Amino acid sequence: MNQPKHPKRYTVTAALPYANGPVHIGHLAGCYIPADTYVRFLRLLGKEVLFICGSDEHGVPITLKARDLGISPQDVVDKYHKMMGDSFRELGISFDVYSRTSAPVHHETAQEFFLNLYHKGEFVEQITEQYYDEQEQTFLADRYIVGTCPNCGNENAYGDQCEKCGKSLSPSDLIQPRSRLSGLPPVKKQTKHWFLALDRYQQTWINEWMLTHKEDWKPNVYGQCKSWLDQGLQPRAITRDLDWGVKVPLEGEDGKVLYVWFDAPIGYISATREWAEKNGEDWEKWWKNEQSSLIHFIGKDNIVFHCIIFPAILKAHGDFILPDHVPANEFLNLEGDKISTSRNWAVWLHEYLQDFPGRRDELRYVLTSIAPETKDSDFSWKDYQARVNNELADILGNFVNRVMVLTHKYFGGKVPTSAFTPSAEVEDVASQIFEKLPEQMDAWQFRQSLFDALNLARAGNKFLADAQPWKLNLETDRDQIADIIAYSIDIVSRLSIALSVFLPDTSAKIRRMLNLPEQFTWNDLLIAHLSEGHALNAPEILFRKIEDNEVDLQIAKLQASKEAIKTTIQHKPVKDSITYDEFMKMDIRVGTILEAERVPKADKLLKLLVDTGIDKRTVVSGIAEHFAPEAIIGQQVSILLNLEPRKIRGIESQGMILMAEDAEGKLRFVQPNEPVNPGSEIR
Repeated sequence: MNQPKHPKRYTVTAALPYANGPVHIGHLAGCYIPADTYVRFLRLLGKEVLFICGSDEHGVPITLKARDLGISPQDVVDKYHKMMGDSFRELGISFDVYSRTSAPVHHETAQEFFLNLYHKGEFVEQITEQYYDEQEQTFLADRYIVGTCPNCGNENAYGDQCEKCGKSLSPSDLIQPRSRLSGLPPVKKQTKHWFLALDRYQQTWINEWMLTHKEDWKPNVYGQCKSWLDQGLQPRAITRDLDWGVKVPLEGEDGKVLYVWFDAPIGYISATREWAEKNGEDWEKWWKNEQSSLIHFIGKDNIVFHCIIFPAILKAHGDFILPDHVPANEFLNLEGDKISTSRNWAVWLHEYLQDFPGRRDELRYVLTSIAPETKDSDFSWKDYQARVNNELADILGNFVNRVMVLTHKYFGGKVPTSAFTPSAEVEDVASQIFEKLPEQMDAWQFRQSLFDALNLARAGNKFLADAQPWKLNLETDRDQIADIIAYSIDIVSRLSIALSVFLPDTSAKIRRMLNLPEQFTWNDLLIAHLSEGHALNAPEILFRKIEDNEVDLQIAKLQASKEAIKTTIQHKPVKDSITYDEFMKMDIRVGTILEAERVPKADKLLKLLVDTGIDKRTVVSGIAEHFAPEAIIGQQVSILLNLEPRKIRGIESQGMILMAEDAEGKLRFVQPNEPVNPGSEIR
């Protein structure tokens, strides 16, 4: 189903943030600021729109955090639900409802979905073998199991993913798995679960439906979905053996909950129900009416869930509309490195709001101007400072301030009488904004649309600089000065509209200075004109420049995080002793990389052909984010030869490349200090 040509209303969702930590700038740039920008524009057009979000509060990571802290899972989610909700409100994200998945209305809604699909026979019931902790007498979810990653050798890989090399895993892939609860090796035990038959849906409708969005979905979104479909969808478990979560609403199934990936997106619907009950509205018109357009704003790590799995759930239910657009963004890096919550390598929203009070538009501006719309982008504090100072302060703030000051200086703060001829250059810029920005919004090009909107301030600055009213004589050139000032005031008024969806605080401040009403529409952009004699309020400084010491403090804070990681590495305990004979079993030799290429559909893997001196063998290594394939041809490496071969993404990997990881998480080859023959033993 493509988006209705003229939808009556818009149901807009922003990804439910996981309630085990605060919000950082990567979340904002990838999802929440673009979503808020789009919603503000829809409202400016007079559209009927509901903006939905809430905290995702179930799942194993929360139970693990609660266990580590010695508190209940509810205590964990209560803390972060409040922290995230407060931060979003302080930033001005204009959700109509911010709910949570631990709310009773959500449990009721998710259980209704389960029963609807269960009674329709949409689930496949299977008895499977799962890991079980005999000491704790409980089944272990994937994240409760750790072991050695078969790909990179990380001894603390989780049962669903190795966070060191990024490889997706299942618990059975781990070498020497152990329970995170007791530390003991788990045993296999049979248990019953329900699976959603995604393979069946792919054959009957998903492939065809996805093709309808080939042209109107972002290439990165469609491409990732097609990759999954090309590999073939498989039945996916929707339940887990766990105490924390939405209980499976079937008699005799105690200890089973809905898998968090199944219940979390239903949180959009339960949040809508919560909002509707409070406001006396009909929630179903937002989700069950073909005149409603459903749009999901997410990061790229949630594409498959929102483009394939959640639509499959909605379609299986039968009464719900499917998403028209899922404008997912890529990732935002920080100072040239990946944002990492575990390493505290992040700019946290709540800390930014404390350190830079009254500067939330500055953050909105910078994150929109570097938004990772088509590829990963990078935030740095020096760039933040430059954009605020050189663009917001020197271009926008300077123009508005000069116009306000000149009006008060020459005409007592009132719009002068004028009979001016508008500047063709300025009018062309304004017309282009009026025509292009709606198209850019619908194409999810917020970065470009912000740049184009700011062009009106650039054009205003040029107009004023060319006219130079301050060089004219008020007694002899009064009419000419009046024409220049009156027209400049109208440009400022238009700016308050053009930039309102990006910089809501700035727009409101400009309109207060101009003594204009808070309510306006997009159509006012071209007809904005203040009548003669209209009294303006006193000028205000829109933006204060960011000082060097302010960004130096933030950089130092990040550096402290690096130093803390270094200290952790330096004090990492020595592993358990092994015997000399055990060490001698490892056959480690010097090899030379002959060929290197990326593994399709795997961002972190390289396929290497290595000359080991005794043969040429293929090794799959999780180093793609650290090295370009073409840059490591001829590189000498240390390779563990007698590691049991294992298939990774369908490729048999015959060995392991040894790497050293520094305090920043960067990988380095373990290599001889001068060239040696391939096959030389490392002792």
